[in-house]
Amino acid sequence: MPEIKKIVLTGGPCAGKTTALVKITEYFSGFGYKVFNVPEVPTIYSTAGWNYLTPNRDLYYQGERAILETQLALENQFLQLAEVCTKPVLIVCDRGTMDISAYIKPEEWEEITAMAGTSPNELMERYDAVLHLVSAADGAEQYYTTATNATRYEKANEEGLQIARMLDKKIIKAWTGHPHLRVINNHDDFEAKLNRVLNEISKVVGLPQPPHDERVYRIEMIGEIPECSESMITQTYLVAEPGCEVRLRRREWSGGKVVNVHRSKKRISDSEVIETERQVDNNLYEQMLQQADPYRQTIRKRRQSFIWKGQFFQIDTFLSPVSDLVMMETKGVAEQETVNFPPFIRVIEDVTGNRTYYNYNIALRK
Repeated sequence: MPEIKKIVLTGGPCAGKTTALVKITEYFSGFGYKVFNVPEVPTIYSTAGWNYLTPNRDLYYQGERAILETQLALENQFLQLAEVCTKPVLIVCDRGTMDISAYIKPEEWEEITAMAGTSPNELMERYDAVLHLVSAADGAEQYYTTATNATRYEKANEEGLQIARMLDKKIIKAWTGHPHLRVINNHDDFEAKLNRVLNEISKVVGLPQPPHDERVYRIEMIGEIPECSESMITQTYLVAEPGCEVRLRRREWSGGKVVNVHRSKKRISDSEVIETERQVDNNLYEQMLQQADPYRQTIRKRRQSFIWKGQFFQIDTFLSPVSDLVMMETKGVAEQETVNFPPFIRVIEDVTGNRTYYNYNIALRK
């Protein structure tokens, strides 16, 4: 059986998914991959006559149930096609099953997943990575348009922009907890947004990629974050060969959700790294802890993730082995771009590229 990876491409309205799908197919086909694109199921139903703005609640409910069942069936059929291919396969889903939960009441979502013989946790595990492209309505309003989708109701006015931003955040929340959820910022240059998509998928399939465009700052909190996803992170470094960094991370959210991720990162040249991630269950996580690097301490920190003016930020408040450090990181902001600093933080120092503040070095026993 060939190597098969399944990716979800999602995001709020007018995020650039259609263009990204074309770019993904062209790029990874050039590396010898067979690329299958699973079409966006809600659009199939909308163009066929089902209206998700219908006041008929029963019709809306049955439509969402039909969308879930069709999505599952389509993905399963493409998986069967992939299994008989002779090349490695990339299955790219234009939206995934968890997107549906952003448009339906929680109790109805529980009902329709049970009727389909599955659960939210099982649906998350169907995919190797989820890439969320931020809507142009958040930080790139001048590019927001409804011309590319006749069924879109988030019109290009202030009310429509507000709806689009709200949906964008709901969709991120729906996928929160996936071990390889990556939020792709808006950029001054749309090509930079597409390149970030290609880089993230390259990580999943194990292709070399350029080092990340990320900016890191030591900060002080001077206000409350209006809306964010909060989790606790326990990070342990494992014994590894020279030149290779291996990390074991447990991330916990309120409500009992736990995700364990094993990551290996190796630099193969000054301009390329190979970075791979895989989810591990609790039993394997406990076993791997036996390989902990004796020269490094375990890091514990609280993470708050949010979007501000189209850019994705992570604020880490360290609890151990240091307790007086708060760091903020934004990924995918190119060197020439301006960071949209939120008003509730004060930047103390730009520490981008400063190895003193690398987690790997913070963990080093003194």
